[in-house]
Amino acid sequence: MLERLRMLHRLICEITGRLAWLAPLVARVSVGLVFLSTGWGKLQHLDRVIELFRSLGIPAPELQAPFVAATELTCGLLLVLGLGTRIAAVPLAITMVVAIRTALWSELEGTIDLFGREEFLFIVLLGWLAISGAGSASLDAIAAHFLLAGARRDETAAPLRRTALFS
Repeated sequence: MLERLRMLHRLICEITGRLAWLAPLVARVSVGLVFLSTGWGKLQHLDRVIELFRSLGIPAPELQAPFVAATELTCGLLLVLGLGTRIAAVPLAITMVVAIRTALWSELEGTIDLFGREEFLFIVLLGWLAISGAGSASLDAIAAHFLLAGARRDETAAPLRRTALFS
């Protein structure tokens, strides 16, 4: 019985190991598409967003609204592509913190109420992406592969260059 459990555990670990690329891909694309869409929507209706920001008491709404819209659109696109994911996740998380503080704070009755809000869940996912990165199915991974390959070539060529220069 114990051996069967070990075999099952190994099988589960093998399967989940092969699917490790899927979780960051789904998180990135899902969250990225949401922000890409909301950023685009804010840009299309900037006058309404400025008024909303003004009603929430956000300072300089004429500057903040287009800034937030552009941030959501740009960083959302970067997340979808998996390019600069760790960096792009940070401003989006900050916009969610500001949204919670300015628009939702008075509605929250406790911690559990906060945890159930989609804005908080976005913060959690964005924090995970900022820490873990885009995953292997991303432009970040492709860029890292080429950068590491170039660094390895430089390391192997460096002794040859030194030898040629000083012999």
